[in-house]
Amino acid sequence: MRAMRVESPSPIDSHPLKRVDLPIPEPLQNRIRIRVRACAACLTDLHIAEGDLPFRGPVIPGHQAVGMIDAVGHDVKRFSVGEWVGVAWLHETCEVCPYCRRGMENLCEQACFTGYGVDGGYSEYLLAHEDFVYPIPPPGDPVSVTPLLCAGIIGYRAFRLCKAREGDRLGLYGFGSSAHITIQIARHLGCEVYVFTRNPEHRRLARELGAVWAGNAEDEPPQKMNASILFAPSGMLVREALRVLDRGGTLAIAGIHLSTIPELDYRKHLYFERSVQSVANNTRSDGTELLRLANEIPIQTHTRTFRLEEANAVLAQLKRGEIQGTAVFDLREV
Repeated sequence: MRAMRVESPSPIDSHPLKRVDLPIPEPLQNRIRIRVRACAACLTDLHIAEGDLPFRGPVIPGHQAVGMIDAVGHDVKRFSVGEWVGVAWLHETCEVCPYCRRGMENLCEQACFTGYGVDGGYSEYLLAHEDFVYPIPPPGDPVSVTPLLCAGIIGYRAFRLCKAREGDRLGLYGFGSSAHITIQIARHLGCEVYVFTRNPEHRRLARELGAVWAGNAEDEPPQKMNASILFAPSGMLVREALRVLDRGGTLAIAGIHLSTIPELDYRKHLYFERSVQSVANNTRSDGTELLRLANEIPIQTHTRTFRLEEANAVLAQLKRGEIQGTAVFDLREV
């Protein structure tokens, strides 16, 4: 099978993802094998490729994959060959630790993640645990579903954790794959959305999707935010977001990696019960709720398709903020 694998992390312009041909894996206990039809790219894939996250050995990235089951291992009960599923970041947890028992499986210390701890969707086939994938109807366009499986799920979790309510002013910092889904959730649930991004095309898309204001992070919005979400991996933006966050507001940081946060002024940035909330991974219930909500709204994803072999170039464009919506590797024509 064809795959793009990170052999050793390095700057994305040096092409750390290498094309490899590997045996098709065989599913073992509780595992299903999925013939991947589409897999979206994510900033986390870039962080893995460039070594921003601890490197755990050669790995095939990709954790927003949609495909059809073509083989099942023994003891598989939930699925049969021929069914369609979506694969997300959370590959498996221990299910017995205090975090798992309290419904906080996203914090499980033994958790394993797709495209990081195990091979992911930048490949023609992948293996997944039957209890950690999402059943989906046979999609007319699997490409359009892929962004929901991480960008959508993490955006939804960040929206919940920032505690935005109906009628609130919600700030979104960065307007890539996750934010273009989150704005649709926020508007559906009655929020006014303000978008902070340096990219003029991203500001245009934000307005098309219903943002009441769009500008740079350093700009002064018409009013202070009741809640905000930071999607861009820039610690400098934490200070900018807190600067225009109203009293009692929460800033949720949705990324797995963030550059250094500069010094904060307590009175200016944190006093009056403003808070900062990190967002770590996701639970299966996050995914189930997001997919239900996506169908109810319905969420429209904005995608651009690429060949799998273009993975290095795509992640480089992602790093430079040159892709509107979500970049998706389309494997249907292989």
